[in-house]
Amino acid sequence: MPQIRRLPETLVNRIAAGEVVERPASALKELVENAIDAGSTRIGVVLTDGGLTRFEVTDDGCGMTRDDIMLALERHATSKLPDDAIEMVATLGFRGEALPSIASVARITIESRVRGADDGWRIVLDHGDVVEEGPAALPPGTRVRVENLFAKIPARRKFLRTPRSEYIACLDIVRRLAMARPGLAFSLENGSEGKTRKALSTQANEPLATRVSQIVARELKDNAVEIDLLRGTEHGEMRLTGIAGLPTYNRGVADHQYLFVNGRPVKDRLLTGAVRGAYSDMLARDRHAVLALFLDIPPQDVDVNVHPAKTEVRFRDASGVRGFIVSGLRQALSTGDRRSAQGPDRKAMERWRQEPVREEAPALRSMFEGRDWTAPQSRVSEPRPEWTARAGDALPTGRAEEAAPIEEGEQDYPLGIARGQVANTYIVAESRDGLVLVDQHAAHERLVLERLRAGGAGEAVARSQALLVPDVVELDEADCDRLEDAAEGLARFGLNVERFGPAAMLVRAVPAAIAKADSSKLLQDLADDIAKHGKSEDSGALLLSEKLEYVLATMACHGSVRAGRVLSVAEMNALLREMESTPRSGQCNHGRPTWVKLDMEDVEKLFGRH
Repeated sequence: MPQIRRLPETLVNRIAAGEVVERPASALKELVENAIDAGSTRIGVVLTDGGLTRFEVTDDGCGMTRDDIMLALERHATSKLPDDAIEMVATLGFRGEALPSIASVARITIESRVRGADDGWRIVLDHGDVVEEGPAALPPGTRVRVENLFAKIPARRKFLRTPRSEYIACLDIVRRLAMARPGLAFSLENGSEGKTRKALSTQANEPLATRVSQIVARELKDNAVEIDLLRGTEHGEMRLTGIAGLPTYNRGVADHQYLFVNGRPVKDRLLTGAVRGAYSDMLARDRHAVLALFLDIPPQDVDVNVHPAKTEVRFRDASGVRGFIVSGLRQALSTGDRRSAQGPDRKAMERWRQEPVREEAPALRSMFEGRDWTAPQSRVSEPRPEWTARAGDALPTGRAEEAAPIEEGEQDYPLGIARGQVANTYIVAESRDGLVLVDQHAAHERLVLERLRAGGAGEAVARSQALLVPDVVELDEADCDRLEDAAEGLARFGLNVERFGPAAMLVRAVPAAIAKADSSKLLQDLADDIAKHGKSEDSGALLLSEKLEYVLATMACHGSVRAGRVLSVAEMNALLREMESTPRSGQCNHGRPTWVKLDMEDVEKLFGRH
């Protein structure tokens, strides 16, 4: 039998490094988090070759003495846990593994000076061995430089990616931490072959919306709503803040969803699922929202120590958190916003073109040649030329209303007054500060859906339809337990199930709107959702309600005004007024904009008047 032995300290550190240090970005994350926890107001990051050659983090925090530095290089030594209550931790880092783990797989230089001290201290380690130390001259704070990561561990080094890929990963880490701390100033520079480029620069104490928009996309601020909601819990208050993009402002991937729990950037499946559920009837299935959400929750209700890199969390009441996020986002997007994407698409605007008058145009020349311009106007009696369409030209389809002045009481209508209809599909309206184009089918589709909801159609859709012969669905015993616990909540949405032996469920009735659905697949989806989001009965009911919302959206699509239908001016104005008072009217049920606005400034630019 092999003899049990203690592993050498160097090997123990390398094993720990495998949990904490996967690539330059993961090591950089630990160092920046340490800088934040040190009470810094300004943090600077410098990369060389995306961090493969070197990366450096400089802060103006509290600093460390020589003894502090030596102690920080020991495993599981930290200043961030004043007592043994690890569940009450309020800092980003607290495990005490980052510095010794990084030092065991790279060359690391630590320089630090305590505020008020005459000078600082410097120590250099090469893959765990101290090679140099002594006094150092630097401003108060700490500077940590990491070089040649995994240089002596080729098996790990060969799995690193290109400098460009590693740089993108590092940039994403710094972006997320910069969003989590809008009160701090961040900068990031990346250099290669003697050239340095500043990739990120933020100022301290910026408003949250400004900081997020600056990092994600500048146009996000004008295409989003701000969120600030509170809900009480057993141990205090749960608060949701942030900025959520309009459904019409979306992306093809979910990489632009930034989620934070107690100021900690996380990538949590429960939270991303909640975001997807909140936008379920406002986005196409292949599109994703752009947002940054900050959830502050009592420490007793969340476990942040479930992953070595602290990128995942576990909630005590998972379904309650999910429900809070879904309802919060829906509330913000419905009561706080009627907007669409701000302005027309840039490429569409570029397709507008000026048609210059050609010099050889005979019709225009004949109108003006030989005219006596000094004669009184009454003497000019030449007939106007007749303009006729050439054979094969398609006549434009459109109707217009005479442009009467906008009355005083009508000036505050956000969507303006209808002036006409183009191609029997688009309504043209005039507002006080521009032109508005409305897609009549998309707009009416949203209005019908909201009417169905307000009129209790959701309850009608959820009405039960009893099965002539109950379905027996075989599942794992654990899944059956979950569904049995959630049966009461599911019954409220028209799904009646009961236990049928240790590993089967009996389906006696289903919601009428999805009567043709596969019972086996439906129950499996519900069981999986409950397993993922908690054992509360509300979890499965939430997923079922989302499926029923999809049915309502389909009904609204088929019951709305179609493109190609001729509308009277009164009908157009009635549609505009209802849009102004209807939640989420800025986008249809599939996430497309229902209207776009062309400001008068843009109109003037088209004609060179600006």
